[in-house]
Amino acid sequence: MRRRERKERKTPGIMLSPMIDMIFLLLVFFIVSTLNMAEIKTIPIRLPVAENSIITSRNPFTVTIKKDGSLFLEDQPIGKKTLISKAAAMQKSDENFSILIRGEEDVNYKLVIKLMDEFKGAGVTRFGLATDIAGDGK
Repeated sequence: MRRRERKERKTPGIMLSPMIDMIFLLLVFFIVSTLNMAEIKTIPIRLPVAENSIITSRNPFTVTIKKDGSLFLEDQPIGKKTLISKAAAMQKSDENFSILIRGEEDVNYKLVIKLMDEFKGAGVTRFGLATDIAGDGK
């Protein structure tokens, strides 16, 4: 009397196709999230719009002036004297040091010029003014 035939036992295998798909999805996720992290870390304000703005890849010393005259270095509030002294120290250590000034859309022009004048008095000579890029209206 013959008993059941013995079946070959298959050794478990690793399916590579789904694993490769997941690796590519993770790769895309990390690339996209890294690109978003490259944004300037600052407080959100409404910038004036300019049609001929240039996007720079360099991340300079970013100063934000709000409508009420308050100052921020990156995303932290800071006093004017502390800000000027930090800028002067950075200028001494790096000859290509530059400052990006982000003035809120409704900020008094006099505040921006006064701040630039104080930076210039501290020895800083390179400035940039941040704007939003104008859409083409389509």
